[in-house]
Amino acid sequence: MIVVVAAGGPVAEMPDFSLWPSALFIGVDAGTVVLLDRGIQPVAAVGDFDSVSTEEMEKIGELFPELNRAAAEKDETDTELALEKAMGFSPERIIITGVTGGRLDHYMSALHAIYNYQRKFPAIEFVLVNRQNRIRFLSPGIHRVKPDEKYHYISFYPFAEEVHGFTLKDFKYEVSSETIPFGSTRFISNELKTEGTVSLTKGSCIMIESSDN
Repeated sequence: MIVVVAAGGPVAEMPDFSLWPSALFIGVDAGTVVLLDRGIQPVAAVGDFDSVSTEEMEKIGELFPELNRAAAEKDETDTELALEKAMGFSPERIIITGVTGGRLDHYMSALHAIYNYQRKFPAIEFVLVNRQNRIRFLSPGIHRVKPDEKYHYISFYPFAEEVHGFTLKDFKYEVSSETIPFGSTRFISNELKTEGTVSLTKGSCIMIESSDN
C-alpha cells in the first residue's frame, strides 16, 4: 500500500501523480485543492486550512462533512498530522510532496518530521518527492539502489549525526568504510549506471536523487 501525502506547496514543484495509480491520497491544507484540481479524490484531508479560500473550503467540506479542522495554533504541523493519518492505512510506503519550494521553514519542518517518522517506523519507507528530486533517509545496514533515468545524480549527507562505515559499491565514485562528519559536502553528485549498494554502520544518512530537468 502506498499513501501519497500532498501538501500545499507550489504547484510547479509537484510530481506526476499518475506515477502511483493505485495509491491512496491525503490532502494537506491547500494540497487538497491541488488533488481535486487534478481529478484525484483524497481519502482524507487534514490541516487548519488557513491557506484555502472560502469557496474551496466549502468544496472540501462537501467531500468531508465530518472534517475536523485543526487549530491554527497547535504543537503539530499540518504535515505531522497528515503523516499520523497516513499511518492509519497500514502503508508500506508514504510519499510526501508539496513541502518543498515556498517557505524554507516549512520545508525544514517537514524534513525533520519525516526523519522522526522514519526512525520510529523503520519498516515503512518514507520518501519526499518533488518534480526533480527524491529524498530518502538511510539507517544503518545495506541498501540497494537501482538506477532511475529520472534521477541522474545521487548525493549523500549525514543527517542529525555523524555517519560511520559509509560504503558505496557499483557507483561511479566508490568509497569504503568512510566517516562522514556532520556538515560534509564531499559525497555530492555521484552517479549510478547499474544497481549499486549503500551501506553504513552507524548514524543516519540522507540520500537525494536529483535531475537537472
